[in-house]
Amino acid sequence: MSAHSSSRAVRREGGPRLVLFDLDGTLVDSTPGIWASIRFAAAELRLPEPTETQLRSMVGPPLWEGFAGAFGLTGDDVDRAVAAYRAHYTAGAILDALVYPGIPELLTALADGGARLAVATSKPEPFAARILSHVGLSPRFASVHGATLDGRVRHKEQVVAAALAAHPDGERPVLVGDRSHDVLGARVHGLPCVGAGWGPAPPGELAAAGAAAIADTPAEVPAALAGL
Repeated sequence: MSAHSSSRAVRREGGPRLVLFDLDGTLVDSTPGIWASIRFAAAELRLPEPTETQLRSMVGPPLWEGFAGAFGLTGDDVDRAVAAYRAHYTAGAILDALVYPGIPELLTALADGGARLAVATSKPEPFAARILSHVGLSPRFASVHGATLDGRVRHKEQVVAAALAAHPDGERPVLVGDRSHDVLGARVHGLPCVGAGWGPAPPGELAAAGAAAIADTPAEVPAALAGL
């Protein structure tokens, strides 16, 4: 049985709609802290100053894949870069994040409409919880699902699976995310993805990945969900 069919098989009728949210680039603009930590890691590994293209490509995907893809690192160098990044990030850069305008209103509207909200992010779960608490969004979500620090769980399909397992009564589950890996990770479980067009993805990325709808602002998400 596929992951999609097994997750759907245990879902009961009549439950609340389950809306999953990515974190970085969707709920919060965490670019400043992430970019500063990438620059720190690059300096620690004596790499050239990262370009804006390299920096942008790393907002969203798991760190291992980000450093490998953006900088061509392999093996122990990837692990060293991840360790250096986390040392800088957890020292304070993690809190350099701002809630996107319109997100609080969106979450209120969805909750008032009876939806259950959860977070599914490739960021380590303790980091995600810390950010959500810092920006005051923790009470909005029934649960938070993220990567493990050892990297064994880090891909979007893995954290989506955890969220689905935690809410077996969630009906018509959907993911709201800002990058192609959000779209693809949701698709593994048969979920549509509403693209967060206000995030850092280059023009056309979400559409090319097959997003079911793209909302240019958080205010457009309810209509996008209703149209699925």
